[in-house]
Amino acid sequence: MSVPFLRRGRSTVPARPAPGAAFAEAVGLHVRLGEREVLAGIDLTVRAGEVLALVGPNGAGKSTLLAALSADLPAAGGLVRIDGRPAGDWTAPDLALRRCVLPQSAEMSFPFPVGDVVRMGRAPWAGTERADADEEAVAAAMAATEVAGFATRPFSALSGGERARVALARVLAQQAPLLLLDEPTAALDLRHQELVLRICRERAAAGDAVVVVLHDLGLAAAYADRAAVLHGGRIAVDGAPAEVFEDELLSRVYRQPVEVLPHPRTGVPLVVPLRDGHPGLTSA
Repeated sequence: MSVPFLRRGRSTVPARPAPGAAFAEAVGLHVRLGEREVLAGIDLTVRAGEVLALVGPNGAGKSTLLAALSADLPAAGGLVRIDGRPAGDWTAPDLALRRCVLPQSAEMSFPFPVGDVVRMGRAPWAGTERADADEEAVAAAMAATEVAGFATRPFSALSGGERARVALARVLAQQAPLLLLDEPTAALDLRHQELVLRICRERAAAGDAVVVVLHDLGLAAAYADRAAVLHGGRIAVDGAPAEVFEDELLSRVYRQPVEVLPHPRTGVPLVVPLRDGHPGLTSA
């Protein structure tokens, strides 16, 4: 988990993006980790006002793509743009005003109280015209993630699910217009999984661009406006879940036979693995 940084000079507060505007883009993006090319020519646009889910099997490149979109990983080829400029052209303080990142795991070396951890998300706004909104932003973020009740407890004393919600509260308090969330539901129970995805939808409705890495295809289908299915470092398909979640494609990508059915009440796609004894089971 990041800690507050010292500011050098005064950063420009970014304007809110127009609805539907491209706020982040990957263009011909290649990323290498060591000798391995993890992303091989990714083209992806992240728009204000939508939730984009990155889905795919382990090792497909989802987290790497999220890290590249955040400018935390350098591109070996192609480029990433944030708010109309190459990501590398922004200073760290200016970048922090435009995008916030939730990593897969939230760890801290010191026993900071929960309230202080969430308040760290406000560090980019120090010295700007919005610094006076710190306490209001922190309180709203803690209320939304249901962590206000243990604001004085040390972060190190929390359960894994509680830590995940506090880390999300820190990201929400940052109030950047691009949210990049890596498996935010992994440590959560059913109630809080739904809570997190509702927050994603609320942030998109307020005009933010939200990118979320998910393993649960049901959550992606229910809450995302678009889903990019990654396979072998490339995007196999990108579109509305109802259009791109298809039996043959998902079975091939996940190497597991699945059946995609409409929910009987909502029509939202349900992705069901075909298991032993199912009459339609085929070998992966």
